[in-house]
Amino acid sequence: MLEAKKVKLLLINQMLKEETDLEHPLTSDSIIKKLKAYNVNVDLKDLTESIKLLNEYGFEVKSINQPDGIAYYVEDNSFETSELKILIDAVQAAGFITESKTHALVNKISALGGKHRAELIKRRVAVSRGLKHTNDSVFDAVEVIEEALASNKQCSFLYFDYDGEGNRVYRKNKSRYLVNPLTLIFSEDNYYLLGYHDKYGNVSTYRVDKMAQVQKEESDISKNNELLNFDINDYRKQAFSMFHGDTTEVSLLCEEQAIDAVVDRFGERVNMLKLPNGKLRVKVKVKISPAFFGWLATGGGSIKIFAPEEVKKKYYEHLSKC
Repeated sequence: MLEAKKVKLLLINQMLKEETDLEHPLTSDSIIKKLKAYNVNVDLKDLTESIKLLNEYGFEVKSINQPDGIAYYVEDNSFETSELKILIDAVQAAGFITESKTHALVNKISALGGKHRAELIKRRVAVSRGLKHTNDSVFDAVEVIEEALASNKQCSFLYFDYDGEGNRVYRKNKSRYLVNPLTLIFSEDNYYLLGYHDKYGNVSTYRVDKMAQVQKEESDISKNNELLNFDINDYRKQAFSMFHGDTTEVSLLCEEQAIDAVVDRFGERVNMLKLPNGKLRVKVKVKISPAFFGWLATGGGSIKIFAPEEVKKKYYEHLSKC
């Protein structure tokens, strides 16, 4: 008897969560008919008592008077429609998520808005035309890495590139990489593992879609000062891409119209000094890489390297090869 009562409450709660909101309440008669389809027979008195019990347990079932009787609904306070749309757009834009997984995730995210909003959201979703990878094992790798991070364990994996025929070529003669995982970073349409090497004493990045046979190790993450003091947010600001490069403090000379690009890249608290001629001197720490030079070049001369001379020279060499 008790089990039957639990099932009834669960069905009513699930039905209200999935099918109702303020604009789409369900009348008592509708709920009773839907429960009958599950071979659960209730009358109006049973339903009223069940709704009361759900509210006592904190499920907040609301009621509204309608011409054909009392109707019930549950207000969904978890996500706004705009928030769900942004999540869907992010999934569609992510190159590391395969087409099949994209479709599945869009359906799952849409369902978070309830039955009625889900259909509305999916009608507004534009079909993704971006480049998508075909490696579905990315999600398995992410799950293992997250487990390693949560339990403070090291992780290991094989790492590969592709040859001219699209075949995998494993690095280090197919020997495993062993790293202290720091975090996962989404950058430039790909997912990356940021990890610290005990052997080399440095931080490296690895594309998750190019990792194979990822596993959590029994060994604990190393405890050293470099790892304890590592600032992930600071690293993200410095890294224009997940390619390696020396971190250097660079002074930039910017036209006023280019400041939006600088703030977008380095944040609102970037170190800026306005000069008498209207230009701005900006000091930033960056990883010197082709991606950084490429970002400078897109400014069309509105952002220039003021110092150091060594970085300025490397930039000119980069431009001469273009």
